[in-house]
Amino acid sequence: MSRVRKSAAVAALAVSFIGGAEGLRQNAYPDPATRGHPWTVCYGHTGQDVAAGVHKSLEECKALLIADLDARAGDKIEACIPSLATAPVGRYVAVLSLAHNIGAGGVCRSSVARDLNAGRIRQACDDLLKFNRAAGFVMPGLTRRREKERELCLQGT
Repeated sequence: MSRVRKSAAVAALAVSFIGGAEGLRQNAYPDPATRGHPWTVCYGHTGQDVAAGVHKSLEECKALLIADLDARAGDKIEACIPSLATAPVGRYVAVLSLAHNIGAGGVCRSSVARDLNAGRIRQACDDLLKFNRAAGFVMPGLTRRREKERELCLQGT
């Protein structure tokens, strides 16, 4: 069980920060590229429980986000970056946000993980800014998200 489930402060900040970055869509929608599978709902939730016509309440969406952050990202990033277990809440949520966006495996293979594991906190936080591209293009929305993640990451340093 990751810090997402163990700490109300982490869960609250994660839902607020990551939920705001992802955006909320309570009605399921098809993948823009395939115009079908995988269907998505809430804050980027996909899975066998999502199909055309599915609607989720705000509370269901928050619960899905916490479950996704815990199972799909939290445990994995804590395993590859052990210092996150005791890191300031902002740093933890910043890395969790990156993992929700690029995948926990991507984070674990990244310079963010290498620098955190080497104790180079400021460099790791600066490394977040590198992840602002999609399909090879700089995305203004990702640039803004990474700048906010960096600010969170630097809190308490």
